[in-house]
Amino acid sequence: MMARGNTRQRIQDVALELFAEQGYEKTSLREIAEKLDVTKAALYYHFKTKEDILVSLFRDRTAPIDELITWAQGQPSTLETKQEILRRYSEALDTASPLFRFMQENQGTVHKLSIGESFKDRMLSLRELINVPDASLADQVRCMSALFTMHAGMFALKDAEGDPEEKRKAVLEVATELMSQAHTGITDVTP
Repeated sequence: MMARGNTRQRIQDVALELFAEQGYEKTSLREIAEKLDVTKAALYYHFKTKEDILVSLFRDRTAPIDELITWAQGQPSTLETKQEILRRYSEALDTASPLFRFMQENQGTVHKLSIGESFKDRMLSLRELINVPDASLADQVRCMSALFTMHAGMFALKDAEGDPEEKRKAVLEVATELMSQAHTGITDVTP
């Protein structure tokens, strides 16, 4: 039997593992309960539906992103602040990487659920925080691409050989370069 304090966390971990392995739609509450070796009634005590589990996962594991956005909104809009936003976002993505992998692999499901809109709102907030006021369209694209680079890099390098921390730092370096280029106005990138 699970200790009471970590039951919710264990349910979330097992559910996320099964969602990633089988897909959200193909995973049942019964399978989650069986893998946890608890009754469905014990599972229902904490979560009534799969969506409740997923929403709680999203809320709990993306809390550092919400904290980052709140922090960033109170900072001066300098290049250094924006670089720090990307650094902290990189760490938050690393911590929540299983959830983001799930979201990438289950985009249709995520889009249908409330978490899809929440995620979109977070991305728009982050974009605004790192964007350059009155930037050219190309520089706006660079800033948004910095965020997408962080997500794409996490997926593209997940199976690549190498130290996970070095891979995270490489992705962060490229994202920071994109965003910094937009802020400095240097656009000559001819080889």
